[in-house]
Amino acid sequence: MSGDYDDDEGDDPWHLPVTHEVTLGGHNKAVVALDVDASGARIITGSLDYTLRMYDFNGMKSDMKAFRELEPQEGHPVYSVSWSPSGEAFMVATGSSKAKLFDRDGKTLGEFVRGDMYIRDLKNTKGHISGLTAGQWHPTDRYTAMTSSEDGTLRVWDCENILQKTVIKPTLSKPVRTSVTTCRYNHDGRLIGAGLMDGTIQIWSVSGKFGTSAAVGQVLPPKQQMVEKQAWSYVSRPSQLIKNGHEPGSDITGLAFSKDGNTLLSRGMDSTLKIWDLRKFTQPVHVFGGLPCAYANTQCIFSPDEQLVLTGVSAGSQDDAGALVFLDKARMQVVRKVGMPGNVTAMAWHPRLNQIFVGIGNRKTGSTRALYDTTFSERGVMIGAVRKPRQPNPFDFQPPLLIREFDPNRKRRRDRAETDPSKARRPDPGKLAGHGREGRIGTCAKTLLTQHILKTKGKLNAVDEMQDPREALLRHADKKDEFSLFTAAYKATQPKPIYAQEEEEEEEGK
Repeated sequence: MSGDYDDDEGDDPWHLPVTHEVTLGGHNKAVVALDVDASGARIITGSLDYTLRMYDFNGMKSDMKAFRELEPQEGHPVYSVSWSPSGEAFMVATGSSKAKLFDRDGKTLGEFVRGDMYIRDLKNTKGHISGLTAGQWHPTDRYTAMTSSEDGTLRVWDCENILQKTVIKPTLSKPVRTSVTTCRYNHDGRLIGAGLMDGTIQIWSVSGKFGTSAAVGQVLPPKQQMVEKQAWSYVSRPSQLIKNGHEPGSDITGLAFSKDGNTLLSRGMDSTLKIWDLRKFTQPVHVFGGLPCAYANTQCIFSPDEQLVLTGVSAGSQDDAGALVFLDKARMQVVRKVGMPGNVTAMAWHPRLNQIFVGIGNRKTGSTRALYDTTFSERGVMIGAVRKPRQPNPFDFQPPLLIREFDPNRKRRRDRAETDPSKARRPDPGKLAGHGREGRIGTCAKTLLTQHILKTKGKLNAVDEMQDPREALLRHADKKDEFSLFTAAYKATQPKPIYAQEEEEEEEGK
């Protein structure tokens, strides 16, 4: 990395919290979105690797591991994350057309509705129809949030009922759909700013009644169709507009309002950062050039006292180098550059912690760097920096992870084995099988004899069907066997047997 990005030597009159640094790693691509809750207890980081990581400063150790990892929308990169003003929930804007809401612990609360892509006038759709580009929770209203999209609209949402409240269609110089690349509230939510792909910056004032009903002038269908009436409002004409604020065709990557509502920062892919005076919104107050950025999510922010302006840069063709740049708002000059091992995109300076969080990375890796000063900073990452993780013990044991290969015919073989008694090894159900179950003729407590009779077809012994019954009985006459034990008492009283004599058949014709 070139010498321009090295830290300056000597005393620091600004008391910047950059003397110490820790790394919150885990991402596989650049971290382009991050946000710290108002209490300074948790931070969320979003990356182009489709994942989102949650860190709890009070529970972290020196290894700085996240306590939860989420994938908000499968296959879509994370472009923006924003905490609610109460810190009980946060919103995630990804490359899909639907933003999602999560609670403080990462549980899904809801998902915004996707609009009908076949409706030509986007003010009549219930949601975005193209991928999102940015999003922010209202700074004071816990039930309101805003998103911008490639479909050329901004939409204000009711986060309690997950419904659309307002559709904002920016004014365009040409009748073509132009992507809204970024959006931003001011500190009290009374102003909404948006940057478009055509280089224009537009601002709407939301104080008082904002917009008109989207159902006005609409040709309603017959009542028999029972179509829901459009309950949201619609706004188009901005309060302030500046054309060619940045180079047309290049993304406006970030906007930031000052607390007094008079100053606006804009960052663009044209390697510039511009400072605007909203009281005279015609020409920029100052233009900082030579600030290349490799990602369309590069942000710009004010310091807590608003004396400094922060933004990120990339080191030209070097994908593994960049810097965090500090600019003096009053003197309009660069104060300091803090080198980073990657493109600097997202950043946040928490006023209570007095710590700076920087999202960096490239196409292969990504992380969040936390900068702090042991004298001027409080809590935050300093809590976990002094905690050492538990050292491994020789008696520790963890069972090995078994990874089974997927077999598409496994279920079919298992079902076939269950029907085979020899392979299934199922015990005899006995009485529990029920009448006519499990291939049995009938089972109950008093049917053992019935089973035997049915199995032997009514025969007490397995007698040959071709044998004469009389001959079978005479086999035991005058023999000492098991039958003579029972018939010996009747020999003296038995009558003389008289057998029928065989008569000769008379010949026919006699």
